[in-house]
Amino acid sequence: MVKTTNKLYAELSEEIKHLARTRNAVIIAHNYERPEVQDVADFVGDSLGLSREAAKTKADVIVFCGVHFMAETAAVLSPQKTVLLPDLAAGCSLAATIDAEQLRGWKDEHPGAVVVSYVNTTAEVKAEAIRGGMKSQRMSGIEKLIAGITTVEEVLRVSVAD
Repeated sequence: MVKTTNKLYAELSEEIKHLARTRNAVIIAHNYERPEVQDVADFVGDSLGLSREAAKTKADVIVFCGVHFMAETAAVLSPQKTVLLPDLAAGCSLAATIDAEQLRGWKDEHPGAVVVSYVNTTAEVKAEAIRGGMKSQRMSGIEKLIAGITTVEEVLRVSVAD
């Protein structure tokens, strides 16, 4: 990181906030982002919560300081808004554990199973999972969700814990 003085830091922060206001943008930052990024954000939190907060705003633009699947979730919840991901190289090793093609193959091997996907999957994986009646859930609630699925014999968990 380039060392900055408190004055320069304050000036940069104010410039970023000013640009966001003039473009009717909301800046949201994941909990894992650096403190400097969180300081200029309108909302700081977890990925799904941030996407929900951004959807409630009157902003035309969502600047999502996070990773790809988070920005995709924001775009799904706010299709009328422009979603920007400042760091295009920001990926998530958890979301990279399965792609839509792999999920299709898995579903073919287990016809009739319900797919349960964590929020930390790509939009493409979520879309493929939905085709079979997918449920999507945060990791904290996944076991309860799975326990409540009683109408099928098999549940395919799209998760990093498997």
